[in-house]
Amino acid sequence: MQSRLSDWLVKHELVHRSLGFDYQGIETLQIKTEDWDSIAVISYIYGYNYLRSQCAYDVAPGGFLASVYHLTRIQYGIDKMEEVCLKVFVSRNNPRIPSVFWIWKSADFQERESYDMLGISYANHPHLKRILMPESWIGWPLRKDYITPNFYEIQDAR
Repeated sequence: MQSRLSDWLVKHELVHRSLGFDYQGIETLQIKTEDWDSIAVISYIYGYNYLRSQCAYDVAPGGFLASVYHLTRIQYGIDKMEEVCLKVFVSRNNPRIPSVFWIWKSADFQERESYDMLGISYANHPHLKRILMPESWIGWPLRKDYITPNFYEIQDAR
């Protein structure tokens, strides 16, 4: 079973990969970084007019970083809103993804938080700077390979 967006992307030969469904039946799609800006615009035009949330996470130590977008199609007269989850995986060496701020304004603070905590740079974001950590902070605290500066763990002396 595919979502309507997935069916539409297949019909128009836009590359993506289904990652399955969550417990609510919402399909998760993997989108290539180079296709993300096009598919984001297409999603908006197709009716996904609400960015419910954007977040990011470190997939594995030394592995990929993921930027996750939960989109909702809101229309009057519909009892059940249609939703889809889109994931964009990016290399931690050069984590750069096109920003969707120009499509969904609610991405502003959410993309900034992903930048601040994981170091994912959102191209063409108008206010991309640290939002939670001080500007002088070194590193990306939510990466699994992050080492806290000047923190010395007490070791067992046996």
